[in-house]
Amino acid sequence: MNQPELSLGDTQMMGDYGTPVKKLVRRNDPDTSRIAARSVDTSYLERLVHEIISSFGEDGCISEQVLNHPRAIGKPYSSITARFKALMEKGMIRDTGERRCGASNRPMRVMVSSNATRSGRRSS
Repeated sequence: MNQPELSLGDTQMMGDYGTPVKKLVRRNDPDTSRIAARSVDTSYLERLVHEIISSFGEDGCISEQVLNHPRAIGKPYSSITARFKALMEKGMIRDTGERRCGASNRPMRVMVSSNATRSGRRSS
């Protein structure tokens, strides 16, 4: 059976959102991993996670709050949490350095949208 040609350069970018497939798989991963990576709508997920984090304003949020947000309910854990790194690398969110305890009573980083300001207004 012929396998479809899979280019690791494929991308799912929409504006500032999305991650190239080659960043989602390792060189030695099986073809099924590449197929799965191409099926993930990273643009949608990054936008979703960014909008959720932004909704917390200057107070920011921990990953548990993002996962429990009504818009994230039902989405796989790894589909949501993997977006934090991508959004940080793009400078769209940042770690405030503050830590808050989640339900596990363990400290978790507080993330905030990079355009949130202490005045509650967004910077341009």
